[in-house]
Amino acid sequence: MGNQTSPEGFILLGFSEHPELEKILFVVVLLSYLPALVGNMLIILLSVLDPRLSSPMYFFLCNLAFLDLCFTTSCVPQMLVNLWGPDKTISFLGCSVQLFIFMSLGTTECILLAVMAFDRYVAVCQPLHYATIIHPRLCRQLASVAWIMGLIQSIVQTPPTLRLPFCSHRQIDNFLCEVPSLIRLSCGDTTYNEIQLSVSSVLILVVPLSLILVSYGAIARAVLRINSAAAWRKALRTCSSHLLVVTIFYSSVTAVYLQPKNPYAQERGKFFGLFYAVGTPSLNPLIYTLRNKEVKSALRRLVGNDVELREP
Repeated sequence: MGNQTSPEGFILLGFSEHPELEKILFVVVLLSYLPALVGNMLIILLSVLDPRLSSPMYFFLCNLAFLDLCFTTSCVPQMLVNLWGPDKTISFLGCSVQLFIFMSLGTTECILLAVMAFDRYVAVCQPLHYATIIHPRLCRQLASVAWIMGLIQSIVQTPPTLRLPFCSHRQIDNFLCEVPSLIRLSCGDTTYNEIQLSVSSVLILVVPLSLILVSYGAIARAVLRINSAAAWRKALRTCSSHLLVVTIFYSSVTAVYLQPKNPYAQERGKFFGLFYAVGTPSLNPLIYTLRNKEVKSALRRLVGNDVELREP
């Protein structure tokens, strides 16, 4: 079979062998995408408009909401088109842009979640010095590092992936353009790309996750030293939302990028990839709003002010 690198586009197979399942997934993705849009825009709006949400925690949460908003928008519209009808093509340019954005934002989220874990560590373990340590300038610097590292990772990994000699059938066994699927599509030597993917997976997934685990280990030790139910409840309120988001995010992303090479794992990886791209961005705002009294209070204040403005 011949191969080619010409920009003729690709075919995103998804679950095309199960058209009934695709119709169901179309509804699921659409119903997940709408809450992701509304929820993340609402968090950004509340963080900007409500001065009581001006703490570092909500600064990082606003960054996460904006990231998730961009993340879903970069892939879900194309995914919905492919799930709805027989046309499952994506142009080479569209695939390149999707790959670049997907890789950049995914990397940024990994690092941002580690930054948020550090913020929670200082809040629980150094509460008296929290304002001194986590000052606005440091917040901006840490957020900038996360976004810049995501951009660098995408610049480093996207071009070598797109330069691979792809098989002439151009069929990507996935819903979207991402590195593992494009490597599997290549008919040439992918040793360098596989090594690059393995190294980046360790640096971008394992290292931030290790820092998160270290932070929560320190939090657990600090709380255990205080024999107080009130301290336990405060630590739980401070960390539970972020810990739940981390668990959901890393469970799905590790299943996509750290899976064994066999057909069953690849098929399962499609579902995890779908959840990673759509499920986590829609669940994040729900987790933070339903489990956070300050966000719910800010929402009530915003709605209350709107009602007052509308009254004659």
